[in-house]
Amino acid sequence: MDTAPPPSAGELTYRDAVEADVPALVPLIESAYRGDASRAGWTTEADLLDGQRTDPEGVREVITKAGSRLLAVARDGELIACCQLERRGDAAYFGMFAVRPELQGSGLGRRIIAEAERTVRDEWGVREMHMTVISVREELIAWYERRGYRRTGQLSPFPYGDERFGIPQRSDLAFELLVKELGPAELP
Repeated sequence: MDTAPPPSAGELTYRDAVEADVPALVPLIESAYRGDASRAGWTTEADLLDGQRTDPEGVREVITKAGSRLLAVARDGELIACCQLERRGDAAYFGMFAVRPELQGSGLGRRIIAEAERTVRDEWGVREMHMTVISVREELIAWYERRGYRRTGQLSPFPYGDERFGIPQRSDLAFELLVKELGPAELP
């Protein structure tokens, strides 16, 4: 029996997403990156890519894949953000990070990424977090650098021709690997 007190009003709650969350997660992720709705926030890719950012199958795969989890973030019972955490050997991968556009710029992203880092460090014992960011997203990369991530210069090609990842509006898109060293696990 769970004896934890209910969260206070406005407090963030974190839990692993389940397949029943997919119908709510897909539009959340889409709204943070694509289309006119994404322009309400600052993480939009609408000028770089048309089409979808993800689909139900892609989100379901993150939720059900071994060594992977999709952290769902809610406030007052409403889903407002999510991020993918995947164990990759001695490191964890951070991806599919989405915060509702109208809530971006309020400090939520900083809090969520700090919780994601704590989770993988304390629960998986990893010492490094990896992520890939579209290399021309200078403002977003600068935000991650302020959080302690460093650019590696290691690029991987954008999947041109695979519309599951969007329809590129430019010919110079690539992903750059960003890395952050995580501190030691906290003692109980």
